[in-house]
Amino acid sequence: MMSGRGWDRHTGSAASGAVSGATRNAAAQEGSALVEFVFLGVLLLVPLIYLTLMVARVQAGSYAAAQAAREAGRAFVTSDTEDAAAARARAAAMIAFADQGFTAENGTLTITCAASPCLTPDARIDVTTQVTVPLPLIPSLARDVIPLEIPVSATQVVTVDRFRAGG
Repeated sequence: MMSGRGWDRHTGSAASGAVSGATRNAAAQEGSALVEFVFLGVLLLVPLIYLTLMVARVQAGSYAAAQAAREAGRAFVTSDTEDAAAARARAAAMIAFADQGFTAENGTLTITCAASPCLTPDARIDVTTQVTVPLPLIPSLARDVIPLEIPVSATQVVTVDRFRAGG
């Protein structure tokens, strides 16, 4: 006889008691691996999906700011009069913001002229836009308590055409 283990007369082996206990334990945990896998999968997948949504939204804000600055600068320098230039630039920026799903409250436009009047030939125009990107799936109640927005800005320098007639 072996110490600590019983002798199984059916199989002729000494470890039968340990094997039958392990078999019972494995049968009791048969479905738990699937449950653990699903639980851990969801636990890890939800933050990954949220991170992907957040990065995509910030990227859209970055693209909106860059596109708005570029288009506002082009609209400003191609305007016939200075009175219409600012309005055209603002309209172009708002269209660029709207293309990426941002509203007028989310975006701002700042135009700085290096010369006076602004549309002087060879004058430099600095156009800066800023978009405030709210983090997705956060209720407005939480936004009032903690700032959960990411500011994204872009600057475009545009030169008025050298051979521009008038100004």
